Amino acid sequence: MRLNRFLAAAGLGSRRGVEQLIQDGKIRVNGHVVTDLATQVQPGDIVKAGQRVLHAPQQLTAALHKPKGFVCTASDERDRRTIFDLLPPEWPRVFHVGRLDMESEGLLLVTNDGDLANALTHPSHHVDKEYEVTLDKPFQIEHREKMLRGIRIEGGLARAVDVHPLPYNRLRIVLQQGLKRQIRHMCYHLGYEVLKLLRIRIGPVHLGALKPAHWRPLDPAEISALKRSLPATQDRIPSPARPPAPAGIRKPRPAKSGPAKTQAPEKLRRPKARTPGNSKNSRRTGPKIH
Repeated sequence: MRLNRFLAAAGLGSRRGVEQLIQDGKIRVNGHVVTDLATQVQPGDIVKAGQRVLHAPQQLTAALHKPKGFVCTASDERDRRTIFDLLPPEWPRVFHVGRLDMESEGLLLVTNDGDLANALTHPSHHVDKEYEVTLDKPFQIEHREKMLRGIRIEGGLARAVDVHPLPYNRLRIVLQQGLKRQIRHMCYHLGYEVLKLLRIRIGPVHLGALKPAHWRPLDPAEISALKRSLPATQDRIPSPARPPAPAGIRKPRPAKSGPAKTQAPEKLRRPKARTPGNSKNSRRTGPKIH
């Protein structure tokens, strides 16, 4: 694990903040001051900030049923209730995976595994997120194809992966995008008002019977299933570029077949008078327009 990640996981501050501590020479690893941001911390290493020995907390990933009226942020300038008010105060610092707006509810994942959080939220990984939506009127089946093709909203082209009508003006929608208030904007564009929006699944993890404002830790099988649902990423090695020819040296052109043309001696050759617009290049390409 990189040293800045270790320090942030140990609660010393944000990654950017702990990088300054490293550069200022305030961190020691196994008794040696370390200023290289690329330093790797191995199991068994002793990391100190001053006289304080730091320990990275164990990885924690949990499912949370977010109720209405809570915002997905660590602190709110308007003093609204946040999802972190629902979590135990003794927990290490955790991140929420994805967002739900204040009026929406349902499944959120919280974790202190930064790599897992980044992988689940990366747009190129196409993680399924499934919702149950209650509308103000019956859903017209012809609108299903419009949702699947995509609807232009403020954040871009919003497209659903699957749309399945349910009884009592309800709709089940699967997304792989994360545009702001995407479902509400898509439904509004088609003439519907969303009365209730409940997220019931993220990848292979289901909300199930988890009650609002409650949480449960994911078991190892669920965490493994989450990681398996992500596409395997391989480092792409760019093909080596052809080295440029040294400056001032031109590659020889292949000789043309046929008899060589004879040229008049240099002293007998007359330069051809050219006027603007009648040169070979100008006749071929036309006048330049600035």
